[in-house]
Amino acid sequence: MPETVERFNGSFQAGPRTSQLKPVSFEDTSIAFSSQSNFKLRKTYWLFALMNQGWLVNLGTFFIKIALRLHLPIKFLIKNTIFEQFCGGESIQDSEKTIKHLHDVHVGTILDYSVEGEENEKSFDETTLEILRTIERASKSDDIPFSVFKITGLASTDLLEAVQIGDSLNKEQKTQFDQVLNRVNTLCRRAYERNVRVFIDAEESWIQDTIDTLAYEMMDRYNHERPVVYNTYQMYRWESLDRLRRDVNEAHAKGYFLGAKLVRGAYLEKERLRSHEEEYQDPIQATKEDTDRDFNAAIDFCLENRDIVSFCLGTHNEYSCEYCIQQMKRLGIEPGDPHIYFAQLLGMSDNISYNLANAGYNVAKYVPYGPVEAVMPYLFRRADENKSIAGQSSREFTLVSDELKRRKGCN
Repeated sequence: MPETVERFNGSFQAGPRTSQLKPVSFEDTSIAFSSQSNFKLRKTYWLFALMNQGWLVNLGTFFIKIALRLHLPIKFLIKNTIFEQFCGGESIQDSEKTIKHLHDVHVGTILDYSVEGEENEKSFDETTLEILRTIERASKSDDIPFSVFKITGLASTDLLEAVQIGDSLNKEQKTQFDQVLNRVNTLCRRAYERNVRVFIDAEESWIQDTIDTLAYEMMDRYNHERPVVYNTYQMYRWESLDRLRRDVNEAHAKGYFLGAKLVRGAYLEKERLRSHEEEYQDPIQATKEDTDRDFNAAIDFCLENRDIVSFCLGTHNEYSCEYCIQQMKRLGIEPGDPHIYFAQLLGMSDNISYNLANAGYNVAKYVPYGPVEAVMPYLFRRADENKSIAGQSSREFTLVSDELKRRKGCN
């Protein structure tokens, strides 16, 4: 297996930042919020203060949904609060300010077209064209190290599920699935041609096998020279670690690089409910500790096999990021090693992203974008996630509070 080329979309070039080992402290709010003005920081403070109240999040979500349904004029309010915190803009062009801001502090951007359209062929084609635009934008400079897409943005969930359970597809379904294959191939081929890496996001277990199969096929087509296509491994599924190991063996056998994005997972309640209702084995780990154990074991495995594996830690978990840092140090791996990236969502865990970047590690932020009304499902999930992840809103709120106190003490 040949070594990965040193230059890949610009971001693989080692610079001065990778030559010195700097300590990383996720408590260092002066770095985490260095680019935020006092006004912006106070605005963030009040937003997370509100999101820290679960009942208020539920009430606010309820009334926003009603207001949008009734076409009440609340777009300005949304755009200047939760949308501004978690989204880059309504278009790629609108997101350029965010892209530049992140680039200035050595953080890459992953443009994430977060519109959830209707499940029809016209919508799927429009989404494909928009993702092609993100790939083209990523190819123009090194400030966007990855593109990303969800298969459900290109295909009907019912169709993907029918393929997974082995149903015989009718003529129309076969034609539709051929179109899905064509859309996925078009995106991955364009990424290969433009030297852009692309994530295929993970989704629910009842369609994930279909997604995995598509990802493997694309890797076998486009990853022989360098890691272009990355599949996503949800470590809250008890089978994911074994699947990762199996996939590395498969990549070895077929002679291509494996791209892996490691995440914990985002559909826990939905997965558990469905497995209970339909009486099949719960695909989710028994405990969070089991998920944490497998996530860190996956880090070790990827580090040990980095001659063939390039991976990204998509996590807001400080311990796992610290664990990866320590393992890299133990193995003598430079912070800017091109095989390893860290990624967090825009507007969350800046203490992780900015402190890692400041120490020379490869970091990128997912930057969702799209028309305000169309990305509201994404924003509702972010609000709910901050409310439901143990201590997430409290952690964000505390960090912002600490920085405001620090600044006050410096005056």
